[in-house]
Amino acid sequence: MKENRPIIALDFASRTEVQTFLEQFPSQEKLFVKVGMELYYAEGPDIIHYLKDCGHSIFLDLKLHDIPNTVESAMRVLAKLGVDMTNVHAAGGVEMMQAARRGLGEDAILIAVTQLTSTSEEQMRKDQNIQTSLQDAVVHYAQKAQEAGLDGVVCSAHEVKLIKEATNPEFVCLTPGIRPSGGEIGDQKRVMTPADAARIGSDYIVVGRPITKSEDPYQTYLSIKEEWNRG
Repeated sequence: MKENRPIIALDFASRTEVQTFLEQFPSQEKLFVKVGMELYYAEGPDIIHYLKDCGHSIFLDLKLHDIPNTVESAMRVLAKLGVDMTNVHAAGGVEMMQAARRGLGEDAILIAVTQLTSTSEEQMRKDQNIQTSLQDAVVHYAQKAQEAGLDGVVCSAHEVKLIKEATNPEFVCLTPGIRPSGGEIGDQKRVMTPADAARIGSDYIVVGRPITKSEDPYQTYLSIKEEWNRG
C-alpha cells in the first residue's frame, strides 16, 4: 500500500534557508512540500524549478482571490510551473473558482481555502460578519468549490467528516494545523494530531514548525509520517 506523505510547509524566507533545511534529508527521500507566499514572493518561479529538479512534489499555497479574469490568467502562469497542487479562496465565489479551474487545467490539484485554521468562530462573526456557525460556513464553501469543479478544499480536520458527507468521498480535504501529540499549538486555533487526522479522513496533512524547527527534522518527519499512515 502506498504511503501517504505529510506536506512539509517550507516557511522560509530564502532559497538558501530551504537548501540548508533539505540537506538534512537523504537525497533519495522525495518529499511533498508547500511553498507559501513569503518564499514564493522572495524567490519567484526559480524556487519551484529548484524543488522540481530535486524531485519533490509541490503545493503552491498562494490563495488567489481576485476577479475571475485575473485569477484565470494567473492560473495559466502557475500551470506552466508544473506544480502538483495550488489553491484559491472559496470566498471569491463560484465564477472565480471556475475561472481558476480553466486557467490551471486538469493536470494539477486545485483546492479552495474555506476558513483559515487561525480563524475562530468569534473572529469569523466579528470580522467577516458571517453570522452562522464556523462549521456551516466551511461546509457551504466546500459545496460551492465542488459546484465550481474544484478537487477539494483546505479545512480544519475537525470539519473533514462534515465536508465528506456534504460533497463526496473523493472530494479532497487538505488539513493544516497538524501537530504531533504534545506539540506546541502556536497561532493555530483548530488543530489535530496526525493519527486523528487520518482516522477522521484527511486526504493530505500540512506540517510546518514541528518539522522545520525540530533538532532532527528527518526523524521528526518520519515519525509524523508513520503516525499518520498508522492512524
